[in-house]
Amino acid sequence: METPALRALASSGVAFEVVRVDPPPRSAEESAARQGIALERLVRTIVVRRGADDYVFVLVPGGRQIDWPKLRAHLGVNRLALPDAEEAKAATGYERGAITPFGSRRPWPVIADATIPALERVAIGGGARGVNLHMTAADLLCATGAEVADVTKPA
Repeated sequence: METPALRALASSGVAFEVVRVDPPPRSAEESAARQGIALERLVRTIVVRRGADDYVFVLVPGGRQIDWPKLRAHLGVNRLALPDAEEAKAATGYERGAITPFGSRRPWPVIADATIPALERVAIGGGARGVNLHMTAADLLCATGAEVADVTKPA
């Protein structure tokens, strides 16, 4: 299956491997196990609304969750929200569960948790359920132009 994420990465020069998991897993733990990686190497992309038609992608390693006070402080805002599935798809072009910063409808800013640079290789969604992209953490950060910040806590 070709996705906007795969097309965007193919033209970027970033080295990556596509790993498909069929049927799509039901949890992060199952996804990591079926991909043969440690849970913390599975990076979820969370789209967060910080204002009207203003979003950011937050990259969150498996086993961690957004620390909302830290994220609000980092962004300098008092309120943040998670858009519903329809709003997330309109903002990104992707269904919830398949959201990725690669090939998004608009290039929203990316914030990567501070734990990500220490990971050698990571897996991130490829724009469809069960489609994953494996690459070095350094390439992920570079290709997304991510700002690295301490914005998560253990789940």
